[in-house]
Amino acid sequence: MDKVLLIDDEADVLYSFKRIFDQPDIELHTANSGEEALKLVPRIKPDLVIMDVRMGGISGLETLRRLRQGDAKVLVIMMTAYGATQTAIEAMKLGAYDYLLKPFDVPKLKQVVVAALKAARDMKQVVSYQPLLESEDYEQGIIGRSESMQGVFKMIGQLAMSDATALITGESGTGKELVARAIYHHGRRAGKPFLAINCAAIPENLLESELFGHEKGAFTGATAQRIGKFEQCDGGTIFLDEIGDMSLPTQAKILRVLQAGAFERVGGNETVKVDVRVIAATHKPLEKAVVAREFREDLFYRLNVVRIHVPPLRERRSDVPLLINYFLRKFSLPQKCAPKSISPSTIALLENYNWQGNVRELENVILRATVMAKSDVILPGDLPPEVLDVAAPAPESSTPNALPLPATATATTTATLDMATLSHTLFQWAREQSKVKILPAIERELIIQSLLETKGNQVQASKLLGITRATLRKRVEKYGIKQELAVK
Repeated sequence: MDKVLLIDDEADVLYSFKRIFDQPDIELHTANSGEEALKLVPRIKPDLVIMDVRMGGISGLETLRRLRQGDAKVLVIMMTAYGATQTAIEAMKLGAYDYLLKPFDVPKLKQVVVAALKAARDMKQVVSYQPLLESEDYEQGIIGRSESMQGVFKMIGQLAMSDATALITGESGTGKELVARAIYHHGRRAGKPFLAINCAAIPENLLESELFGHEKGAFTGATAQRIGKFEQCDGGTIFLDEIGDMSLPTQAKILRVLQAGAFERVGGNETVKVDVRVIAATHKPLEKAVVAREFREDLFYRLNVVRIHVPPLRERRSDVPLLINYFLRKFSLPQKCAPKSISPSTIALLENYNWQGNVRELENVILRATVMAKSDVILPGDLPPEVLDVAAPAPESSTPNALPLPATATATTTATLDMATLSHTLFQWAREQSKVKILPAIERELIIQSLLETKGNQVQASKLLGITRATLRKRVEKYGIKQELAVK
């Protein structure tokens, strides 16, 4: 039963609430003042507090502040007959769950209360923050225990101590620069400079000067000699991000640096020699750019000595909880406070989202949720609407493709799993068990489970599986299940 505490000094309001919420699943308590409520709360431990802003004695805002000091997870709905904007802002700053104006729209009031009580129930199932990663993972910010990311880490380790040129590919937001920094950090040039250049962010007419420098008077505005990034990075590592957006003339100069370790500044004749390791990255398919004559073929092969592909987040969903923990800790450090917690249902929504913006999008969503959360627990309602619209599963009654997970499912999974996610999980299992024929194995297991569930009743088992009894008999015979289970 949900416990609701109403705090108001108007008898009519107390009476109205008793009538509106006279239902068996709600236990309604009342208090006439903030002082009375503060004494009552530790005893009844309400799931939701609803109170007026203006009352005799201490104000509603002060009561809210003290309630939140005592229990940061308590949910409070503020109400008032005065629609002062400043009051609403102050209430939300203090951590109110919502803010309602009198007189009430009863259906709206019920809707808000139902949502708040659901949020309170979600908070009781919270998975508290646990540091799932090693300290160095937090320092590097490169996270993942999925098979695909472990492959990336192995490549980094193999590549780090060499001077081989590397090409990092992957969609925007996957963390290509972090991979480049990891290669640098673990390599023998770690004590030398590391400079990152976003080739797409610098205008084409300035990029060459930025990379190679220029002489005084080389062009209008060149009032003094400028040292470029390659010279600044001598002995170190330069990271050329989005190299696929570089113009062909600049590509030619990059090629010469890779071949001879030399170049001339813009407007100069002096050859400058440098020892720089080049790591490049792109989200574009450079092979297609080569065919379209938009990227030099010789430069492509110079860069593509060792290629590391960073997988999109939607292909490594098992890493989402790890990344969530990482970002929660990251955002708490500047505030010098404990990281927020997050409910299992919220994690499930984030795992099921498609993440077109990859890890960068997830980081922004967690930051927003951290800021917008009305308590120390991040709930589904704290996520942006676009995430909820795409990730939220439809009701079971209207979604025949929703499958309940077994009771042994992990805490980071949801109570339902859409067919696409399930098939992805099974496919990943099939990849690891390459000697197993996945479809017959799954079909056989489902038939065995249905027969065990129905104690060998083939009529009931066929109904569970959605097939005819004749089909079930054929499958039982095909897989030798009848003999194995002694089912008749």
